[in-house]
Amino acid sequence: MGIKDKISNETENLKGKAEEATGKMTDNERLEAEGKMDQASAKAKKAGEKAKDTMSDARDAAKDAIRR
Repeated sequence: MGIKDKISNETENLKGKAEEATGKMTDNERLEAEGKMDQASAKAKKAGEKAKDTMSDARDAAKDAIRR
């Protein structure tokens, strides 16, 4: 996962946490739900990037094994 992706995903997650907390404090269900959706989106993106990294690592390991 690139550093820009990590920063973007973490920013989205923190924004979601802030929105959720603000929504809870103000009894604003819409804002709370938006915050939860932002967090879920960031988590899904992080999982996708992690899977992509795992596949890339496996590909690199296979190339190294073939070269030996």
